[in-house]
Amino acid sequence: MRVLAVNAGSSSLKLSVVDSNDRVEDEQQIDGNADPVATLRAFAARAGEVDAVAHRVVHGGAEIRRATVVDDEVRHQLDAAVALAPLHVPAALALLDAARASIDRPQIVCVDTAFHASIPELATTYAVPAQWRAWGVRRYGFHGLSYAWASRRAAALLGRPADALHVVIAHIGSGVSACAVRDGRSVDTSMGFTPLEGAVMATRSGTVDPGALLWLQEHHGLTVEAMTSSLEHGSGLVGVCGFSDVRDVEREAAAGNAACIKALDVYVHVLSRVIGGLATSLDRLDALVFTGGVGEHSALVRARVCARLSLLGLPDTLLAADGDAVIGPARSGPAVVVVTAREDAEMAREARQVLGGQGAVRGPATRGSAPDR
Repeated sequence: MRVLAVNAGSSSLKLSVVDSNDRVEDEQQIDGNADPVATLRAFAARAGEVDAVAHRVVHGGAEIRRATVVDDEVRHQLDAAVALAPLHVPAALALLDAARASIDRPQIVCVDTAFHASIPELATTYAVPAQWRAWGVRRYGFHGLSYAWASRRAAALLGRPADALHVVIAHIGSGVSACAVRDGRSVDTSMGFTPLEGAVMATRSGTVDPGALLWLQEHHGLTVEAMTSSLEHGSGLVGVCGFSDVRDVEREAAAGNAACIKALDVYVHVLSRVIGGLATSLDRLDALVFTGGVGEHSALVRARVCARLSLLGLPDTLLAADGDAVIGPARSGPAVVVVTAREDAEMAREARQVLGGQGAVRGPATRGSAPDR
């Protein structure tokens, strides 16, 4: 089964065609000002025959907790998630709508929150008034597609079954989060009701004392819109030093830029604190797994995080990473593993599972008129 995977992130769009063996037959990535809908249509025409289109949607809201074939009802339910992840969901839904109109194939929505459906209530409950919880205020968790892939891939690299491993996975990209995975299932994670909670990110703040936000509203008159914009786009690394790309921050820090040195220190400190806290949700720590663009490519961030977490028994010397690898072999403590993020492969896998009983549907990938829905 050939699956067209549409992965709209917070700062990029990744398109790929994945075959039944998780191999990428064709791919394209865009950043910046390129038109994502036009890019999707052109890529679909180039890709030829596909059996399904899988869409990554960061938040499925309270209703959608597993990969699902999109019909009008499901599409309506997804609108409720826009307010919960405004940096991600609108772009993903625009691409979903375009694909439904021009690609006559089953459309599968793969939600990042689904992997975290196994988190126990004690870890999803905020200590807020009952009425707030009745309105849906709870921890959802994100980056689930990445965690699902990384947990299985790390187990294969370690030569152990995924359902017998206790690991913390750190997904470090433009968005940053971590997840405690016990026996292949999520049991705790750092992001919460929205993707703003947890570690410091490229342009997002991570956890901030809500009292500080109330104070800013009361004493400086900040509106909800202004605070949302600042927390989503003007905080994190860019808020501390003016750079959002970790590569730039590392380069400038090495050159003596005091703001970048501070930003990198804060970034590593908060991430280490998040990972260390999540380790307490496990019975033991078999491995720390790094994934995402920064997790895969920044040896400095990996080394500094492991050094900060030496009390967990992590190795003090790490090997260089060239693709998927065990860079800190377990001796008397946890291993350290790097896994290439393959959300596209996980999306294709979920699409195959959803459509398993329906069989493949082949033919031209695109057509001019919208399907009757």
